[in-house]
Amino acid sequence: MNKDAQRLWYSSQKWMAAAFTAFSDGPMMKDMAVHHAGVAAEHLLKAYLADLHPALIVEGKDFSSLLHATGHGAHASGPRSQTKTIGLVEAYVRVAGILKGSMPVSRQELLPLAEARNGVAHAAFHDAAQVNAVFTTCLRMADSLLPGLPPLGDFWGQYQALHDKLLDIRVVEARVQLEGKLARARHVFSERYGHFSQEDRSLVLAAIANVSSPGYIDHDEPATCPACSSHGWLGGETFVSEAADTVLMTPLVFDCPACDLHLEVEELGMLKEPFAEELDLRVSPADFCPEQVGSRLPHGDDHPYNMFTGDEGTDENLMLNMYRLR
Repeated sequence: MNKDAQRLWYSSQKWMAAAFTAFSDGPMMKDMAVHHAGVAAEHLLKAYLADLHPALIVEGKDFSSLLHATGHGAHASGPRSQTKTIGLVEAYVRVAGILKGSMPVSRQELLPLAEARNGVAHAAFHDAAQVNAVFTTCLRMADSLLPGLPPLGDFWGQYQALHDKLLDIRVVEARVQLEGKLARARHVFSERYGHFSQEDRSLVLAAIANVSSPGYIDHDEPATCPACSSHGWLGGETFVSEAADTVLMTPLVFDCPACDLHLEVEELGMLKEPFAEELDLRVSPADFCPEQVGSRLPHGDDHPYNMFTGDEGTDENLMLNMYRLR
């Protein structure tokens, strides 16, 4: 792991330790908990990107910063200390694009996290009702990123048990929410089409079958609705399988125009009959997408550039204990 990614990893670990401490201190410290967890999430996302190449965390429109990140700082218009990097949301977008659908946190779930972190930092405000959801969003995202990074130590440390408990609670709440969504969708379907004859109902459903929900999506595939059995749409991100010479899609969302059911990526895996984790679109990569799929760069410790200053001899474990015992 290069020095830039390493510093971000350790920084994320320290911010997360401070977040757990604040979370454990009770309701009066929940604002600090969501703020610190948000910073920890941003730094870990950036560690993942910087491990590929430090230029990936740089603001793309700032040429001087790109020069520093690529080892050509001598040509930059300002010092390295003025390097501009991306924010939490853009870091998430970049990592999610690299993971090709393996990110367990959706864009909709990320926004409350960004709003909570920014709200506390800039206006001393956060939505108290969102604290647990925001906090567990950070934990779930971190769990998906850590296996892709070289191990630098025990990231969760003494908070592993609390981490596990919070995620267990989150899973229970998510399953209850899913059952509520399915029940509501069945009720909506019955209210809309229960009075139709079978023939008329089939005609109406056929007419709306091609209606897809607005919003960003890479690709849609038809799928049977788990609530009303009508024609719905499974949307996701596509990527090329070089081994099979085909295009695959990782499902991220499901929408049904008949009963208004909307499911996010986490809920797709909780269904009694879950959708496949990858769908073969049975199309040649040459006919679908000309871009080649990239791969992670090999890990290495030597880089000719270093965007972040610091003491090479810092005892990171000692620093972490200071945060945990504050």
